[in-house]
Amino acid sequence: MTRVFILMMDSFGIGGAPDASDFGDGGAATFEHIAAAHPDLNIPNLISLGLVNAAQDATGQPIRLMPKSSPTMNLPAAFGHMKEMSRDKDTVSGHWEMAGLPNLKGWGHFKPDYPSFPPELIENICKEAGLSGILGNKAASGTVIIQELGEEHIRSGKPICYSSADSCFQIAAHEEHFGLENLYRLCEIAYKHVQPYRIGRVIARPFIGEKAGEFTRTTRRRDYAAQPFGETLLDKAKNAGRRVFAIGAINDIYAHRGITDPIHAAELPGLWDATLQAMKDAPNGSLVFTNFEDFDMYYGHRRDIKGYAQALEYFDSRLPDILPLLKEDDVVFITADHGNDPAFKGTDHTREQVPVLMFGKNIRPRNLGQRDTYADLGQTAADFLDIPPLNSGKSFK
Repeated sequence: MTRVFILMMDSFGIGGAPDASDFGDGGAATFEHIAAAHPDLNIPNLISLGLVNAAQDATGQPIRLMPKSSPTMNLPAAFGHMKEMSRDKDTVSGHWEMAGLPNLKGWGHFKPDYPSFPPELIENICKEAGLSGILGNKAASGTVIIQELGEEHIRSGKPICYSSADSCFQIAAHEEHFGLENLYRLCEIAYKHVQPYRIGRVIARPFIGEKAGEFTRTTRRRDYAAQPFGETLLDKAKNAGRRVFAIGAINDIYAHRGITDPIHAAELPGLWDATLQAMKDAPNGSLVFTNFEDFDMYYGHRRDIKGYAQALEYFDSRLPDILPLLKEDDVVFITADHGNDPAFKGTDHTREQVPVLMFGKNIRPRNLGQRDTYADLGQTAADFLDIPPLNSGKSFK
């Protein structure tokens, strides 16, 4: 039986979303703008799999790169670009749509200016958690707000609560002074109280350090996501008796549902190591799904073009590690869940199309064109796995 591997490059959009202007993102194109800033971007393997072709088809703009080395991937590949049906540009919507559940209603959102959160929401959370109040209460960059309010947080014991353009309620707290388990418990309380507002996620953002300028977030982030409103690709695979390996943020994004093998990993090297180990361990008929969140968390939101480019080069350099682990019928997908153009205004996600690269020893090379929904990838994965079809999407197997 075929094994399927999905490598999700979180936020790696390729521009060209037809409705980008509706989201204030006209002209956003993550890959195009990184390539323009770094024409020597060394990603020969992604290029050989069709990334540049997919991006040029999505935007109608040429992308000229001069990689410093030749590709070592010699497998047949198909390439294309996918539009998003969901009425959001957030991580959960992108992942759920890819697994067969487009979010056509969209999520609720908090207003960006102070105070972002309804007074009754904060009152209810603080009452249950035994808190005297919160800090923040606005849309903000997480790395900025902990420098701004970290010292006051340590003095007062009040958590730093903030939002963004995503449908989320984020809570930053010091791992030692506030306590990691205390932060997780607070997020569980907050999750209950944000449900009437249709909020997609409550996110725990632990950090360390003792003074402004030295605070740093740790890798012990935890997401409390809404339950998927129907069966996902993961659910169907698990219900069919298959092993489902969820690596990194995939566990939280799907609310720990449809997963047989949850694997904690963080940062690109660790995520790659965990993915390769799962490829070694996965029996025939398995699904392995990894979220490479560094692109979004460390570089997209921080508008770090150089860092994003370096992360792409590292990701590309690890792709050949897959080759000795691939079985004859294995299929690998490389894709993304939204954009986060580091050359664009603001610090939020950008509405873009995403690449779909599919490769394996028996894949027929071709241009998959524009796909009308991310769910086409999930439907194709279900087709390869020989499990019941999803409720959305068309297979391009």
